[in-house]
Amino acid sequence: QVQLVESGGGLVQAGGSLRLSCAASGSTFSINVMAWYRQAPGKQRELVADIRSGGVTNYADSVKGRFTISRDNAKNTMYLQMNSLKPEDTGVYYCNAYRSQSGLKWSDSWGQGTQVTVSS
Repeated sequence: QVQLVESGGGLVQAGGSLRLSCAASGSTFSINVMAWYRQAPGKQRELVADIRSGGVTNYADSVKGRFTISRDNAKNTMYLQMNSLKPEDTGVYYCNAYRSQSGLKWSDSWGQGTQVTVSS
């Protein structure tokens, strides 16, 4: 099992920046995909960005050019640098980690979430 702990959320004005961190521990050797999701009030959880072994990244259209996902394998930590924040970026941001194999998710793990609030 993998344990995930997010940090770095907070309140920021529109146009500002925040950096989220997700520290992984436990059976991290099994993980080949890490991702950030977010959930706004009254909305479904959505994928923000993910990063795969080898550094391949994927972003939601709404954050392309503003957010950057990265991973420090030596520290077992994933980051999300968020720039030019908008009020619609407000929500709880969750860290997710799993092993993708044969089209399935294995050892799917979630953090507790960190609140990001962007004021207009």
